[in-house]
Amino acid sequence: MKVVLLERVENLGAIGDVVTVKDGFARNFLLPRDKARRATEANLKAFEIERAAIEARNDKNKAEAQKIADKIDGQSYVMIRQAGETGQLYGSVAGRDVAEVVRAEGGKVERSQVVLNTAIKTLGVHEVLVRLHPEVSATVKINIARSADEAERQAKGEDVIRAQFDDERNAADQAAQELLEGGAGQQEGFGDEA
Repeated sequence: MKVVLLERVENLGAIGDVVTVKDGFARNFLLPRDKARRATEANLKAFEIERAAIEARNDKNKAEAQKIADKIDGQSYVMIRQAGETGQLYGSVAGRDVAEVVRAEGGKVERSQVVLNTAIKTLGVHEVLVRLHPEVSATVKINIARSADEAERQAKGEDVIRAQFDDERNAADQAAQELLEGGAGQQEGFGDEA
C-alpha cells in the first residue's frame, strides 16, 4: 500500500514522503496513529494544502519533546528490587517499570517511548533509551539494587556482586588460615603430662 507520511517514521521516511509499505503495517500502525494517509490523489492534494500546518504541529511536538529530553537526559533513577545472590532479579524490569520510575521523579514519559529490546534481569546500572519523538531521544540510567546502600555503591562504580563474592572468599580463606595456624584438632594442655 502506498502512503504519504505525516511525520518522520524511523527506517521509513520523513514528512511528505510517499512510501510503499505492507498493508498490515499501514492498517494496524501508520493509519490509526495518524502517522500517514493513503497516497490517493485527493489525499496528496489535501496533504500539500495542509503541509505547513502539519510541519508546524510536528515542530511544536518536537520542541516539547526536546524540553522533556533536556530534563531527563543523563539522569539516574534508582529501583529497589529483590534479587538472588548472583545478581539475578526475581522477575524483570520492563519498559513500563522504567516509565513509572521516571514519571515518579517528574518526567513525562510513556511506556511506549521506552526502548528496551529485552527486559532487564540483573542488578547494576543500565542505560535505557527513551524516544520522546521520532527526532528526539534521551538516555537515562536505571540503577537496580537490592537496597539503597547497594544503589549508592553501584552509583560510585562498585560491582557489588563481585565485592560480595570477594568478601566471602576472603572470610573463607581467613577461617582456613586460622584453622591451620591453630593446629587443627590440638588443644592446649591436652596431652601434656608432667
